[in-house]
Amino acid sequence: METDAKVAPRAALTLTEGIALVVGIVIGIGIFKTPSIVASNVGSEAAFVGVWALGGLVTLIGALCYAELAAAYPHSGGEYHFLSRAWGRPIAILFGWARGTVIQPGAIAAIGFVLGDYAQQLVSLGERGPAIYALLSVLLFTGLNVVGTSEGRITQLILTALTLAAIFAVILTPLAVGPMAQASVQPVQGSLGLAMILVLLTYGGWNEAAYISAEMRDARDTARTLIIGTIILTALYVLVNFAFVSSFGLEGLRQSQAPGADLMRHAFGGYGALVLSAIVVATASSTLNGTVFTGGRIYFALGQDLPILRKLGRWDEHGQNPRNGILLQGCFALILVLIGSVTRDGFQAMVDYTAPVFWGFLLMVGIGLFVLRAKNPDRHLPFRVPLYPVTPLLFCATCLYMLYSSVAYTGYGALMGMGVVVLGVPLILFRSKSADHQDEENAQ
Repeated sequence: METDAKVAPRAALTLTEGIALVVGIVIGIGIFKTPSIVASNVGSEAAFVGVWALGGLVTLIGALCYAELAAAYPHSGGEYHFLSRAWGRPIAILFGWARGTVIQPGAIAAIGFVLGDYAQQLVSLGERGPAIYALLSVLLFTGLNVVGTSEGRITQLILTALTLAAIFAVILTPLAVGPMAQASVQPVQGSLGLAMILVLLTYGGWNEAAYISAEMRDARDTARTLIIGTIILTALYVLVNFAFVSSFGLEGLRQSQAPGADLMRHAFGGYGALVLSAIVVATASSTLNGTVFTGGRIYFALGQDLPILRKLGRWDEHGQNPRNGILLQGCFALILVLIGSVTRDGFQAMVDYTAPVFWGFLLMVGIGLFVLRAKNPDRHLPFRVPLYPVTPLLFCATCLYMLYSSVAYTGYGALMGMGVVVLGVPLILFRSKSADHQDEENAQ
């Protein structure tokens, strides 16, 4: 049986659970894939480590801005809700379309390719092995979420522990076995802008904390989750990338398609590489399942606001999920995997596809902080972004630079992603009267 009624979230998450969720979502998306691509876009080892530290600082600035918004306007709609209150329902609907067709399916496909690269280390399926594994993983986790199956708490804790074990294994291995034979660094034609796109993609997922803001026991814990989680991530990412470049050297890292597995192979032989690859596949599976799970909710929100998409706004009572939305999301992700499979690097193709759209809407969220302060000057703010207005201005400037870089330094995939967003403009005409009424309440 299906129902159109929304299920109200319960405020049950503790600070520890919130931090674990954010760290668990972020780690595994790309830290075992992107370092080699980042290395191809910087000219020295110091610059390589530096961009990861800079990425952590940029992420912390963004987290502080989101902390104020999530604490002041807790809602399971996350960014959809922020944009609706700041800019009105039309912009929120366009964001919902973008998240549902570009941002989230692109992230699912990208994670699928990461999983495929490491699964290929375990059992090779030929030249197209990573793409085949990506297709199978999207089908598997879409199917599991459609029938209502999600990870249990114990399973999630085990997978998070495995993720941290893999991270610390990479960090400590160079201390135990020393560096590999390192080739001299060759000049490259890359760009800092593209390197930062990849670094910040690897930090990506921290903003998902906005979608659990309504489920935190204390509104201030959302801010603490974002800040503490970001600091932990930055420390881990800087250390693991220092370990990579210490072991491979910059030129060797550029040549590695699976640096984590290659490092463990150097240290412990084929067995070590297989163990790490299996761990990465497990953690990527966890991230992929979580991304499929949260992504399906945006279709439900759109279906509630747009009569033309009413079927997406149905909540399946048996599975306790937006079944139709999850199915549609899976279709989009499968199409993107097929497109990525014919490119030289499917993961890079997904970065090109999602980056401009992601940074464009993140910029609007950042500006929205100023808009909401002006609209609601007397509103109680459980958390205020420090050094206002400098901090949000820095965040907006960063988003603007990343938007420019993602258009200037990526390929045709960027144009395709922006074109898909434009196709969603007609949806704005199909807003429901209830949505218009909600817009009037938000403006007050």
